[in-house]
Amino acid sequence: MEKLIINGGRRLTGEVTIGGAKNAAVAIIPAALLVEGICVIENVPCIDDVTVISKILSELGAKVRLLNKTTLEIDSRHINTFVADSDLVRKMRASYYLMGALLGRFGEAVVSMPGGCNFGSRPIDQHLKGFSCLGARTVENGGNYELHADSLVGGHVFFDVVSVGATMNVMLAAVRAQGITIIENAAKEPHIVDLANFLNSMGANIKGAGTDTIKIKGVETLGGGTYSVIPDYIEAGTYMLMAAGTGGDVLVKNVIPKHLESITAKLKEIGATVTEFDDSVRVSATLPLRSARVKTLPYPGFPTDLQPLITTLLAVSEGTSYVNESVWDNRFQYIDELRRFGAKVNVEASTAVLEGVTKFNGCSAKALDLRAGAAMVMAALMAEGKSEITNLCYIYRGYENLEEKLINIGADIRYINVPDDEMEEAN
Repeated sequence: MEKLIINGGRRLTGEVTIGGAKNAAVAIIPAALLVEGICVIENVPCIDDVTVISKILSELGAKVRLLNKTTLEIDSRHINTFVADSDLVRKMRASYYLMGALLGRFGEAVVSMPGGCNFGSRPIDQHLKGFSCLGARTVENGGNYELHADSLVGGHVFFDVVSVGATMNVMLAAVRAQGITIIENAAKEPHIVDLANFLNSMGANIKGAGTDTIKIKGVETLGGGTYSVIPDYIEAGTYMLMAAGTGGDVLVKNVIPKHLESITAKLKEIGATVTEFDDSVRVSATLPLRSARVKTLPYPGFPTDLQPLITTLLAVSEGTSYVNESVWDNRFQYIDELRRFGAKVNVEASTAVLEGVTKFNGCSAKALDLRAGAAMVMAALMAEGKSEITNLCYIYRGYENLEEKLINIGADIRYINVPDDEMEEAN
């Protein structure tokens, strides 16, 4: 069993450098399937999801080469299959981007149902609706989605709800469709803009990414080129909240401050100090912090991916706080784990009500999904005494060099791997 052993109660101080955006990279890498040339993708995060999606492309016949720790070279010119049916596809949620990419490349796609973190119902009906507007038909068959279009033709797509994944998937399918596609009620997240910029750099014609209306004029082919992934604003927000929660003083480097505005505003509201520079932010705090009301919203609102971390921070802030989750229907499933540290929290429908406690105490807790796992690490850093965090596979899906980065800013954290047979003997 893998564990993180954390001795908490230490202020985080120093500098931490943010890697490439997970949510951009896991869409840009499948997008390389549309490119009839060689792509060099820089600033790729060193995380498990990138490893998995790279292996899937290799299974499809692409030549994927790691040029250095953060640079991938992808040659998809000789792919001759549109079938992505493997256990790897079922390991990650973002594997659904293979649908749009393969559909755009071949007019057909067979993709296993995606996996990933389980924090509520996450249907892909809006993805399929968008594909239908481009002329594709979808059949569910034996755990696979089978998509077919006699020819992909641009269409008018209006999403019933704002969906990041559907916006990006339809963009992938539309870039090589005939004619013009208009996507309305589109999501506006930075990684949507990054995917559009990548595709445009390869020869696509996409306008309006980052607004609620995106216009795509289909092109016949996409050529190769080099592109650098944007910094990960969710990773940056994680370290910003950890710095505040430990009463620390941390300079978070390699960021785009505009992407962090909702996080910065909330930290200032509860009493932390945030100073913005051109490509970095400095967060410092004196404990205790103040209570607040938080509601998760699509970008540019407060991100749902940081809800578990802001909830953890507010659990030790003075007064009563309210956190409303408006994006996913079951993202509070980690609350029982947070209570192990001493949090006083009740969940009523989609809102968590927190009565701030003076301190957390170390305990054993497990990661239930990627961001909830980061929240457990944060709680352990804030707690008095020793904590053990398990289920690390979730955390490593989206955070690169987590222990190393935390050690460099003063955390007492170490990774251990106890063989299962030794665990059984201990029990």
